[in-house]
Amino acid sequence: MSCLLAPTLPCLRQSGLAAALRIAWQQQQQQQQQQWLHTSSAQQMLQAGLENPMDLFDRSQKAVQRDRAALLRRSLHRPDPLLLHITERLLDRLEDCLSSFPTAVILGGAGEVVAQGLAGGRAGVQRVIHMDTSQGMLELAKVVAQGLAGGRAGVQHVIHMDTSPGMLELAKERAAEQQARHPPGHVPETSYVLADEEYLPLADGSVDLIVSCLGLHWVNDVPGTLAQIRRALKPDGLFLGAMLGGQTVQELRISCSLAQQERQGGVSPFVSPLAQVRDAGNLLTRAELALPTVDVDTFVMRYSSAVSLVSHLRLMGESNALQVKRGSGLSRDTALAAAAAYQSLYCDEEEGDHIQATYQVMFMTGWSPSSSTPKAAKRGSATVSFHEMAEELQKRGAVAGRAEGGSSSNDSQQ
Repeated sequence: MSCLLAPTLPCLRQSGLAAALRIAWQQQQQQQQQQWLHTSSAQQMLQAGLENPMDLFDRSQKAVQRDRAALLRRSLHRPDPLLLHITERLLDRLEDCLSSFPTAVILGGAGEVVAQGLAGGRAGVQRVIHMDTSQGMLELAKVVAQGLAGGRAGVQHVIHMDTSPGMLELAKERAAEQQARHPPGHVPETSYVLADEEYLPLADGSVDLIVSCLGLHWVNDVPGTLAQIRRALKPDGLFLGAMLGGQTVQELRISCSLAQQERQGGVSPFVSPLAQVRDAGNLLTRAELALPTVDVDTFVMRYSSAVSLVSHLRLMGESNALQVKRGSGLSRDTALAAAAAYQSLYCDEEEGDHIQATYQVMFMTGWSPSSSTPKAAKRGSATVSFHEMAEELQKRGAVAGRAEGGSSSNDSQQ
C-alpha cells in the first residue's frame, strides 16, 4: 500500500492521509473484484484449489458418497419424497410415447427409484440394465427391481449401471424383497453393471431406452456422455434425463459465500457448479439427438435447519465432489457462520422458523435419429397463416375471442 501512495504522500496534508489510504484501498479492491469477475469459471475453480480445470469432479469420491447414501437409504421404508417426485415427473414422459422399449438402461442417479417407477407394464420394457459407479447403489437397486411387476412402459429387461458398489447392492436387496410379492413372470429381466457414465460399456445401437435421473450433473464430460448415449440407442430410441440446474441450493451457495467472506476474507467454491437452463438444449443438439426438448421445474423444500439440509443432500448422494486440494475444506467456525447466515436470510416464520431450499430440475428428452423421425417443415412452406387458422376456428366455435384484424360473431351482431 505504501508503494502505491508514495508519489502522492509529499503533497498531502496530515488530515488527508486517512482519506487517501481509504481511496487507494477501495481502488485496489475494485481492481481485484473486476479481475475475478472477468476470469472464466474454470480459472476461478483452478484458483480456488482445483487441480485440473477440465475434470471438475472427483468421480471416485462421488462413488464413495453414493455408497454412503446407499447405506442411509437402506433404513428408509419408502423412497425419498423428492427423488420419487422428480423420477415420476421424468417417467411420465413415457406415457406420451406410442412406441415400446424392450431394453432399458438406468444410469446412476436415483436408479433404484427409476427401477421402481418402471413397474406396472410401462413402455413395454422387458430388460433393464442398471449401471452405477456405486456397488451399494446397485445392491439397493436389486432390492427394488423385483418390484417391476408388469414392466412399466413394457420394460422386460433392465440393466442397472452405477459407479457405486453400494448402490448396486442396495438395488439388489430391494429387488429381492419385491420378488417375493410379485409373480416372477411379470418382473423384467434385470442386469447390474458397475460402470461409469463417462465410459459406457454399451454396444452401438443396442438399447431402446436410456434413463439418467439426477446423475449427469456429476459427469465431467457431459457432451461426451450424451454422444455415447446416442450411439448406444437403437434408431428411434429414447433418452430421458433429469439434472439439477444452476439455481439448485442457491441459498446454501450464498450463505457459504457470505460466511467465507466474513471469516476468511475470500470465497472459494464449496457448492458444486451446475449447468444453466440454456445449456441443456445445446447439449442435446450437440449430441445430435433428434427432437430435443427441455422442461424446467423448480421445487422448494423446507428444513428445520441447515444441518438437516446437508443431511438430506448426503442421503440423496448430492454432497460436494469438487476436486479441491486437501486442507481447503470449510472450517467449523465458517460452517457455523454459514448456518447462521442461512437461518437469518431464508427463515420462513410462517412455517415454524423452517428454512427453505430451492431445487431446479431440468428434464431432457431426445430421440436417436432414424428415417421415421419427424422433421420440421422448411421455413416459408406453410400454406395457411395463423390469422386464417384463428378465423376458421372461431367460425367452428372451437375458440372464443377475436383474431387480430378480424371481428367476433358478437361484434357482427351488434
